[in-house]
Amino acid sequence: MASIKILDTTLRDGEQSPGCSMNLTEKIEIARNLQRLGVDIIETGFAAASPGDLQAVKTISGIIRDCSICSLARATQKDIDIAWEGIRAAVEPRIHIFLATSPVHMKYKLKMSPDDVIRHTADAVKYAKIYCSDIEFSAEDAGRSDWSFLVKVFETAIKNGATVLNVPDTVGYMTPEEIFKLFSYLKNNVKGIENVTLSTHNHDDLGLATANTLAAIRAGARQAELTINGIGERAGNASLEEVVMSLETRKSFYNIDTNINTRRIYRTSRLVQSITGFSVPP
Repeated sequence: MASIKILDTTLRDGEQSPGCSMNLTEKIEIARNLQRLGVDIIETGFAAASPGDLQAVKTISGIIRDCSICSLARATQKDIDIAWEGIRAAVEPRIHIFLATSPVHMKYKLKMSPDDVIRHTADAVKYAKIYCSDIEFSAEDAGRSDWSFLVKVFETAIKNGATVLNVPDTVGYMTPEEIFKLFSYLKNNVKGIENVTLSTHNHDDLGLATANTLAAIRAGARQAELTINGIGERAGNASLEEVVMSLETRKSFYNIDTNINTRRIYRTSRLVQSITGFSVPP
């Protein structure tokens, strides 16, 4: 039976929910519970976002010993330097670089040409590789990107040392059928894809985050990026409890294992609910 890694981003993407900020003590308590829950990677924050974020990433990196610890970074040397400062004490550190690849983001947010994005991808991944071996690269807004361009970006990331390729539906735009086709296309067209882990990260703007995550897993994703109670910016992220229990309850269909201790889901969910004040629907 195949297995899938669970990256929990409650402390990073989850905290981006309006009104969902957590103090350091609360973040440490959640991180410890995520470790007991059995998640494989904890995305502890966006170290370059603020001194508070950096401090939280640093502190958790020194405490958690049974999970990989990850910090998000833009595709710049400064962000990557700060991310490494945050996670360098981790037993298994990972730098997670993101760069937009959709036409609308490249034109209006990055103000970069496609060639610029390819060049920045190569430079950022190569630079991050100086610090640690485990490098995740996310093509922000992959769901609205040109698929042939995604192939070029991902091949560039692989050539320069990326170990994980994330395909995020950043604005919650895609459907399960489209997600399945996109992951299948990437698996069949990206040179070197067999040497890296494909990851899925979905938002819930159309109420499809869990369905999209499961579709990506069926198509070959072997890492799922999730949050406790599905918290996250706008309508939220794919929820850990829904995805994990779908895989657990329908194991004969998905034929996928996780390392999650499902008996700990309830208490972790209640803890996040208590800290954030965001109630879970009955």
